[in-house]
Amino acid sequence: MSQDVISKKNVIVSVVTTEKAYLLAEKYNYITVKVYRNVNKKEIKEYIEKTLNVRIVKVNTLIDRDGYKKAYVKLAPEHRALDIIERLSR
Repeated sequence: MSQDVISKKNVIVSVVTTEKAYLLAEKYNYITVKVYRNVNKKEIKEYIEKTLNVRIVKVNTLIDRDGYKKAYVKLAPEHRALDIIERLSR
């Protein structure tokens, strides 16, 4: 995915701030985001790494009931998921 595509395309729809999302962030260093359905794991990883300036270990996705894709993004140990969630939730 080129730099031009990333800057023009908004990948993240919203940040999931449920109790489960906070538990995953606290325990396993995951952030949970809702993304558009046509975006793949590689694009999610590239977009989040570039926009949030973090290193990502892994991305898991599933389709939720709303028709969006939910991405569970595992951050590298040097980044705290709770800090990222708080920054994105504002």
